[in-house]
Amino acid sequence: MEPTDAIGRFAPSPTGRAHPGTLLAGLLAWLDVRRRGGRFVLRLEDLDPERCTDEWRQGLLADLAWFGLDWDALEWQHDNAARHEAALDRLAAQGRLYPCSCSRARLKAAGLPAADGGWAYPGTCRGRPLPPGGWRAGLEPLRCRLDDAQVALRDESGLDLSQEVAAAMGDPVLRRRDGAVAYQLAVVVDDAAAGINRVVRGRDIAPSTATQVALHRLLGLPPPAYRHHLLLLEPHGTKLAKFHGSVSAAELREHYTPAALCGVLAWVAGLQPEPRPRTPRELVAEFAWERVRVADQVVAWDGRRLRHLGPG
Repeated sequence: MEPTDAIGRFAPSPTGRAHPGTLLAGLLAWLDVRRRGGRFVLRLEDLDPERCTDEWRQGLLADLAWFGLDWDALEWQHDNAARHEAALDRLAAQGRLYPCSCSRARLKAAGLPAADGGWAYPGTCRGRPLPPGGWRAGLEPLRCRLDDAQVALRDESGLDLSQEVAAAMGDPVLRRRDGAVAYQLAVVVDDAAAGINRVVRGRDIAPSTATQVALHRLLGLPPPAYRHHLLLLEPHGTKLAKFHGSVSAAELREHYTPAALCGVLAWVAGLQPEPRPRTPRELVAEFAWERVRVADQVVAWDGRRLRHLGPG
């Protein structure tokens, strides 16, 4: 394959070891850009000082390498504080930033359902100014005042992601109470800085896309092309996740070779008709999004093997 200008990324949070959903998301993002002969960036989104430990960082890197993924660049998001602060300065200069004292309980009490299944911010603190000395002088979370306008958007799969963001989600938090820069700002700034032009990720992140595009526009940054894919679900219907106690790569590695596990996940995703062992590299030549299942898939761990239980 001839190299292209495609630059993709995988950006997991190192809050635990990889699990099957992590590995499938990484595989699909990797295959998307490798099939195009492009460049692949691994970015560990480690901004949470309490949940992201060095043990989890190193464990996640080891899990992805064991599985057979490689990358052309490795980023630690906590190293990017200067560019995150510069973005906050630009938004403050536009009069977009304001402090917000609203708790999660207060948002829930307001009762405005959000597009992501949570609670939308009702704009309670929108009229508050930044403290004397600017955003750095404040101790409260910072939100960004978005325009009350529709963001028209579809991803490459045809998924309609259009939103009037201020109503559907509310103004996003850009700096948290603990001083850490929030996901919505960091992902936009870091994707642009790395030249990311393809973002492949799970469908659970889709409701955030319009917010991120709105921030791209406010900062004068070009948004990437987006594609959102199926999720792996637990038998009771929730997404496989570390906080649900999903089987970790440490246990998977005791029962599978890398190629055997990759083959199972490729089969579950629809990339091959049977769970025969395949390495990520062996899947590249045949990869096409038309072959990837659209529906979420249910899997279960029986203590020795992953079982595919069908669509969720």
